[in-house]
Amino acid sequence: MIMFRKREKMSKERIDDLGLNDKKIIQNEDYFCFGIDSVLLANFVESNSKKNIIVDLCSGSGVISVIISQKKKYQKIYAVELQDEMYDILKRNIEVNSLNNEIIAIHKNIKEFTLNEKVDIVVVNPPYKKIGTGIENVNDVKYIARHEKECSLDDVFLCASKLLKQRGKLYLVHKPQRIADLITSARKYKLEPKKMRLVYPTLKSSPSIVLMEYSYLGGNELKVLPPLIEYDEYGNYTKEIYNIYGSEKYDK
Repeated sequence: MIMFRKREKMSKERIDDLGLNDKKIIQNEDYFCFGIDSVLLANFVESNSKKNIIVDLCSGSGVISVIISQKKKYQKIYAVELQDEMYDILKRNIEVNSLNNEIIAIHKNIKEFTLNEKVDIVVVNPPYKKIGTGIENVNDVKYIARHEKECSLDDVFLCASKLLKQRGKLYLVHKPQRIADLITSARKYKLEPKKMRLVYPTLKSSPSIVLMEYSYLGGNELKVLPPLIEYDEYGNYTKEIYNIYGSEKYDK
C-alpha cells in the first residue's frame, strides 16, 4: 500500500512507498503513473519456483517487476520498456531498490525483443485503447502507454508465444470490453486462456478490469474465477484488496 509520497522540488517527479519491504517507486506525473491494475496483475501471477525466468513486457516504471520481486519465487526478471523517459525511470527504480542482480532492464520495442532462452512466465499490462478511440493525449509518453500505437494485442501475444516454454504462462490485465479480442487474438499465437477474473469497483458496479492467465500450447479449458471487489458499501477496501496490498514476502 502506498504509504507516502515525496515530491521532488520543481519537478513532477515523486517517490511512492509501496509499503512492501521498504521498496519505493519513482514516478513522474507528466508521464504515466501506475494504478491498481498493475498491483492486481502482479499479485495474480503464480510463480512458485526459484528457477522461474519472468519477462515483464511494457514494463513502464517497473512497478510490476518490483512487486513480483518481493512476493513471488523466481530466478530473474527481464523488464522490457520502449520509451526513453520510462526506461530511465525503470533503471532508477531498479537501482533505488537495490534489485540490480534480480531485475534486468531492457530498452526495446517488444516487436524486436527476443531472448536466447525460453522463459516460464510473461506478464504484461499493455495499452488498452485502439488507435482512434478514447481521448488522444497530446503527451506522447501517455498516449503510447494508453493506445496501441507501438504495441497491439497481436504484438503482445506474438512476442509472448516466441518467449514462452511449452505450457509457460502469460498473465495480462485489460478492459472487459476487449475480452473477445483477448481470446481470439491469443489463440492465433497458440496461447490458450486458462483463467479469467473480473474486477469490480463495487458489488453493484460493472467490471472495470479483467485479469487473464494463458498457457502456451495448453489445453482449451477456461476457468472463470470468483469476482474481485475493490470497495465495500462504506467505501473501504475489501478484505481481499487489503490483503493484496499487504507486505508478506515469500522466502526465496
